[in-house]
Amino acid sequence: MGDCNTSVVHEVQVTGSGSFLPGKPVPFDQIERYLGEITGAPQKVMKWMARVKPLMKEMLDIEQYYYAIDPDTREFTEDNVTMAVKAAKEALRMAGLDAADLELIVYGSAHMDQMPTPSVRIQEALGIERCAELSIHANCTSAYKALLIAGDLIRNGRYRNALVLSSSISSSELRAEYYNQPLIKKEDVFLRWFLCDGAGGLVLEGRDKKKAGLFLESAYLESAGGKKPSPMGNRRPAYWMNPREEFDRGYHHLSQIFQERLRTHFHDPDGTVFYKGLKRMIEMYGIDLSRLRFFQVNLPSKHISDLVLEECAALGIPLNTLYTKMSNMGYSGPPMVFICLDRILREEKLNDGDLILSFVTEVSKYMQAGYAMKYYGAVTKSP
Repeated sequence: MGDCNTSVVHEVQVTGSGSFLPGKPVPFDQIERYLGEITGAPQKVMKWMARVKPLMKEMLDIEQYYYAIDPDTREFTEDNVTMAVKAAKEALRMAGLDAADLELIVYGSAHMDQMPTPSVRIQEALGIERCAELSIHANCTSAYKALLIAGDLIRNGRYRNALVLSSSISSSELRAEYYNQPLIKKEDVFLRWFLCDGAGGLVLEGRDKKKAGLFLESAYLESAGGKKPSPMGNRRPAYWMNPREEFDRGYHHLSQIFQERLRTHFHDPDGTVFYKGLKRMIEMYGIDLSRLRFFQVNLPSKHISDLVLEECAALGIPLNTLYTKMSNMGYSGPPMVFICLDRILREEKLNDGDLILSFVTEVSKYMQAGYAMKYYGAVTKSP
């Protein structure tokens, strides 16, 4: 393992990808069988849920979801670590790399409460005695941040390779048993129709020059919410509470505001937060969109993706480049970006010069991130 490599490499190749979706596919109308029925919420909320559910089905256009829950026993079949490890093994297999050869693990997820941190638990599960590791929690930007950090550490020669992972077991915060139901508000159950479970990962390796394969060209991150209120999160303070008190107050509920309150802060007079962030990324790195093959928008619904795509056409992004597997895989949050990239690498034929562009806006504090990758079909000289 090197964190003092003597030769600096300047290119970062994606040599492996993997993904894992737990259980059987679950159609929209069976969500409550897995997450459980909400029966004890205030009557006003119950009536609202019954009225809104068919509208959500139409708007989301998601045919099936995946949950790490046995619907009969109500027990979890996986957790964030086991799902990440399964995705990691697939990525390592594609890369032809042994886990023992890994120098760095970078793991990203929505948020974490475990000690020790997931990255070292993954390290242990893979049987790696010693490696560098990092854990990042930053909602849907966490996977992108893991990719950026791992890519930069390889690019500057500190490490020769890295395993980049993300997983999300959203169902653990959406199960009926999780809530203090008499305290439920509309925004507390809004995400039950959006989120599900899954994991994805990449193997990155340093090269002294570009050769045949997919290379990380650029990665970007920012927070655009410094002067905007937070539309998503829980109500926990920045210290550990008595668990009973936390439950009694409902501070653990994962909430997301919606409708006008969300639109007001997502839409600025000169464009959406997403559009402006993507524009800054493209301009910063001089990304040539003429070779764009796939545009992967990491947003939780077709309705929202269509909205931002209309804006993005002004940047030179054709509508037909949108790549999404959300309709048949659900939306697993942070790992979705790696899951989709895994599908591209396994199911699509990439041609020399093809560009893959991805961008995300998460709404807990309008953190944004993206990457550009390019496929090279023949050996080229580094610029």
